[in-house]
Amino acid sequence: MELVSDISLIRGEEELFDRTAHLFVAATDIACAADDLYTWALSRPSLTRQGERLLRGKRIRKLYRPGVLLNEQTARHLHHLSGLGAQIRIGTEEINETILLDERVAIMAGDEGKAVRSYSVISRPELVQGILSLFETAWRAATTLETFDARFADIRKETPQMLEFLTTGCKDDKAAKSLGMGVRTYQRRVSELLVALGVTSRLQVDARARELGLL
Repeated sequence: MELVSDISLIRGEEELFDRTAHLFVAATDIACAADDLYTWALSRPSLTRQGERLLRGKRIRKLYRPGVLLNEQTARHLHHLSGLGAQIRIGTEEINETILLDERVAIMAGDEGKAVRSYSVISRPELVQGILSLFETAWRAATTLETFDARFADIRKETPQMLEFLTTGCKDDKAAKSLGMGVRTYQRRVSELLVALGVTSRLQVDARARELGLL
């Protein structure tokens, strides 16, 4: 771990949780923002009973991008967390992948394109408050899991077929006919799927879907 004043640079997720596990155990207010469930190990679907016990008595807020709802397993996991008392919201805007502990410590994920991802652990009050302010703004603009998922069910059901059509270059009219819908409806669903994946063009669909474990 490299210490720079009130900022610690940690390389790799294993070291991150070795160094910060005690902070998670002690924290009573945890806020988390991530693109998907695989940025932070403690958010993954394989939540243990011990992990569930750690949620009790805490204020837990989790903010995700819509892509987490495209996978049936991760969607069920989020609803399970919600049932345990965690507050979960879905936002469509870009977010900084961050964890805030008791509004005193911020953990920010670095570039995921690197071989070993780095994480910054920040305890300087002025910096933590600035990061918290960004999180609160994104949180207020996001939609509750239940509300967002209610209108997302159809997209999730059609996702496997739509991904196949998009990654194989199937024509829109043929794809729409296979799904039993009009071409305009299909194109609208494709646009919604692109937003959920967090991409801006059909050319990016294959790579992003594989990152999310959808292909």
